[in-house]
Amino acid sequence: MDWQEYAEQMAVLARELLAQDSVQATLDEIVASAVKLVDGCTAAGILAVRKGRAVTLAACGDMVHESDRLQGELGEGPCFDLARGKDGERVYRIADLTQPQQTWQRFAEQARRLGIGSMTGVLLYTDDEDFGALNLYARRPGAFSKDIETAGWLLASHAAVALADARTIDQLEHAMQTRHAIGEAMGILMERHRLSEDDAFSVLRRISQHHNIKLRDVAQRVRSEPTAPD
Repeated sequence: MDWQEYAEQMAVLARELLAQDSVQATLDEIVASAVKLVDGCTAAGILAVRKGRAVTLAACGDMVHESDRLQGELGEGPCFDLARGKDGERVYRIADLTQPQQTWQRFAEQARRLGIGSMTGVLLYTDDEDFGALNLYARRPGAFSKDIETAGWLLASHAAVALADARTIDQLEHAMQTRHAIGEAMGILMERHRLSEDDAFSVLRRISQHHNIKLRDVAQRVRSEPTAPD
């Protein structure tokens, strides 16, 4: 691997990731870039484990969904175990899936039928919060050498920074949208029932607490219904 060229590609990728306008767009760009930049990589995906279930957050290549589905059904596998932080591992590499495997034997046998020859993955996280696993696939056995672990770490590190920024932007946009919705609902209540600003907010909060509904959802109901909810 030409590390100078790879470093230059990483610099370009960093700019491209920061230019994305949502978390999903960032995830999609990460996996597409992995296929484009990593030698021998024919598919890539990001897997998370939510309440014991395998969830494909992004995929580039059909075998990603099939691999994630298989690991979810088996409740084991390299991507699945890495994403849920089993044994504290941060990286894995299966150089040749056509050879007998001491671990993940059930997965390895069925993965071969999917046309997977080799795999590697890196835990993808921001700060101290694990987010999932970035997984790289190759149809050819032995496609990933030891160097792939370093390359994967570099890619995952750039991705984590961009992902943190994308999450922050999404959170800010969500907060602004929520604030706008609540403000508009308060204005409707103030005009409709001649309430003060404090009283209008108290009405929204009381409905939220009484019905166990998020304040933003209550505001949306006020904006969309001809009369305020009870």
